[in-house]
Amino acid sequence: MPQLTDFLPTTHKEMELRGWDEVDVVIFSGDAYVDHPSFGAAVIGRVLEAEGLRVAIVPQPNWRDDLRDFRKMGRPRLFFGVTAGCMDSMVNKYTANKRLRSEDAYTPDGRHDLRPEYPSIVYTQILKRLYPDVPVVLGGIEASMRRLTHYDYWQDRVRRSILCDSGADILVYGMGEKPIVEIARRLLTHLNPPCEGGLEVPRCQPPLPHREGWGGSSIPQTAILYPNKEAIPGGITPGDIVLHSHEECLRDKRAEAANFRHIEEESNKMNASRLIQEVEGKYVVVNAPYPPMTTEELDHSFDLPYTRLPHPRYKGKRIPAYDMIKHSVNIHRGCFGGCAFCTISAHQGKFIVSRSKESILREVKAVAQLPDFKGYLSDLGGPSANMYAMGGKDKTLCARCKRPSCIHPKVCPNLNTDHRPLLDIYRAVDALPEIKKSFIGSGVRYDLLLHRSNDEAVNRAAKEYTHELITHHVSGRLKVAPEHTSDAVLHIMRKPSFSQFEQFKRTFDRINREENLRQQIIPYFISSHPGCTAEDMAELAVLTKRMDFHLEQVQDFTPTPMTVSTEAWHTGFHPYTLQPIFSAKSQRDKLAQRQFFFWYKPEMQRAIMEELRRMGRKDLIDKLFGRTGR
Repeated sequence: MPQLTDFLPTTHKEMELRGWDEVDVVIFSGDAYVDHPSFGAAVIGRVLEAEGLRVAIVPQPNWRDDLRDFRKMGRPRLFFGVTAGCMDSMVNKYTANKRLRSEDAYTPDGRHDLRPEYPSIVYTQILKRLYPDVPVVLGGIEASMRRLTHYDYWQDRVRRSILCDSGADILVYGMGEKPIVEIARRLLTHLNPPCEGGLEVPRCQPPLPHREGWGGSSIPQTAILYPNKEAIPGGITPGDIVLHSHEECLRDKRAEAANFRHIEEESNKMNASRLIQEVEGKYVVVNAPYPPMTTEELDHSFDLPYTRLPHPRYKGKRIPAYDMIKHSVNIHRGCFGGCAFCTISAHQGKFIVSRSKESILREVKAVAQLPDFKGYLSDLGGPSANMYAMGGKDKTLCARCKRPSCIHPKVCPNLNTDHRPLLDIYRAVDALPEIKKSFIGSGVRYDLLLHRSNDEAVNRAAKEYTHELITHHVSGRLKVAPEHTSDAVLHIMRKPSFSQFEQFKRTFDRINREENLRQQIIPYFISSHPGCTAEDMAELAVLTKRMDFHLEQVQDFTPTPMTVSTEAWHTGFHPYTLQPIFSAKSQRDKLAQRQFFFWYKPEMQRAIMEELRRMGRKDLIDKLFGRTGR
């Protein structure tokens, strides 16, 4: 079993066990500390450690008392890092109906009282009061998705950049390994010129004030708040995109919607522009992202010496999010689906970066050494299960592309959709003597399986993958996400036609019959999405009843910061067309839509029939309930 010193230190005593009297970086996280590559604070800590830095983590500090948790590691030589955790804190805490969730998945025993709302803001403000001269680097998905003016569903208001409210010196957006290392390099050079020999820190010099002059303004994939236009490095150039100001967005919802198109497009381009937004006389400057990581760079991040376990401080306590992923392996990053309601591509980008087979197998073998591993991998996947090793065949075309999705409204002819590399991974993993079975728990894009390429070998591989997935990698229930049945709503969602789901289900059922299997397909659906009406939901009920589904995996649309769907829902305009779009917002309208998921429950039927009569669709009463429903 790992020793306490195998984890990054979380207390001053743990620092002393390592023989340290100071640290270079202290990371404050809204999540429990799980030393695993699926937990962002651990990744950033290990990446910096690999560069020769001394890194400590303070998980879920107490922000209510005398703030001793914020003082216990002392003043770091370089910077404080702050992250709300693996999820936006408000998404993590509240449901679509703004009710408290049953548990906080990233907290010991699921407790709700160990993190504040908006930890990115709360933690940073405290650190700035206690250590005003030490830089604070803000990262994680909460900061990433709130880097510019955004709509906050839980407060029902448009909020300014989180840089303004937090007071952080610099914000890292997206996956942070490359920018965080560059920030550390710049600060080290500023502190100790010329700083030769990697990032090893000379211990003989005291820390120096380093608010200015260290070159952070030019680091890709970061955002900084400047006090005025004149302070913007290089000034505003013709290559920059100047967004509507925060004040304009408050006055004009169409301006806010128009901003989002630029934000999304520049987040998914190989050669992106710098974004600039004025807010209350100050200027937020968002630098273009780094190019996609290489396989070697991604392998390096995953191959760091994680214990893959929660810190020993949590002995005897359950961390729900860890329980979900402890026997899973992530094989790639990025998603080119571009679903309108999803933040994955906004945070990880649309370009797929895949790990090498060797790196994946090393991690699988590490999982197999865990004491409670019984031979079954719960997931061998990624943001989308079957995008491994896929991407543009001609990279020069990708370099000129600004489409947020490579498969909507149709599959890009330049996209390589070959499933053979993924089949090779599955077979290599399953050949390991420690593995009895590997399941695919991530969502599968069936539109990629049904796509017909000009290359027949690719088509054969898709057919072979479909058969192998269904016969060898399903634990009785395969989860897929058609999201809706209305093609008009699906187009707004950037999802394929429902006819493709019907086609895939026929294939799924046929293979089950042929192989004498009794497996289920479990579809996910969303109500109250922009563009969706109660009549659309009524049609969904009829179609899914016809397919013999009693729906389980359903949810109301939740407007999360910085997605196409959220901006459309709030502003009433689609960001790409600026045309008006309907959204159900009142509790009555949302309930009128959601109830159609549960047409099969006797207690719901009277209200559903009344709603169908109100909309003049008595024909659907017969289809749902027969003539007895009249």
